Amino acid sequence: MKNTYKDKIHRIGRIGIVIGLLFMFGMPAVIGLVYDQMPTIGDIMRIGGGLFAVFAPIAIVEFLSYTPILGSAGYIAFLTGNVLNLKLPCAISAMEQADAQQGTEEGDTISAMSVAASSMMTTVIIALGVILLVPLQPILTLPAVKTATNYMLPAMFGALFLGMFVGGGRAGRYKVKGKNWIIVPAIVVISVIHFSGAFDFSRSTGLAIFLGILIICITAPVFLKLGIIKMTPADEGTKAEKS
Repeated sequence: MKNTYKDKIHRIGRIGIVIGLLFMFGMPAVIGLVYDQMPTIGDIMRIGGGLFAVFAPIAIVEFLSYTPILGSAGYIAFLTGNVLNLKLPCAISAMEQADAQQGTEEGDTISAMSVAASSMMTTVIIALGVILLVPLQPILTLPAVKTATNYMLPAMFGALFLGMFVGGGRAGRYKVKGKNWIIVPAIVVISVIHFSGAFDFSRSTGLAIFLGILIICITAPVFLKLGIIKMTPADEGTKAEKS
């Protein structure tokens, strides 16, 4: 059987995840054994049970929502962390710059390269931050710097959100007309639930994302049948422009 790109990249990704897990669990275990400070199973369940209950739903939702965009880069992204604020924007921006489509081998490769570059750059920046933490402390503690950092994440996602609205409406090999209507029902339902006091989504953004995905999956086919959104092969538009 011929090994394809997907076979090879998923094999490498799984091996990397196993190695990462061995380091994550192995280092605390070795330290605990060496210093005779191993916690009991009861301690682990008591302390980790609450954290697992909080973060497990978020982790599942992030996996379901981010993996279709990241592709095989999800192996690196979920292992190194900072998916929403670093890895995902890097992957989206790189695919847009390379005019590569999600779900294709080209898009998957571009996404993997961008996430890998982001991970290496993050490691370098963290190392420099550790070395320069004391010399730069007077600057980092300035009120102006603290205020600016509060706006960094909203500014970054604002740019991505705006790009989604003013983009060419590409969705893989198709062009989508009226694509912005797809998210309207999700925004309305989540906003009504949140601001009515029925549920505070600010305490669990993962549930908000998961609910938004469900609503979009239900309403998008309806909008397509009603003609609110229309999908046409992207190559048809290219041929029409050339003619």
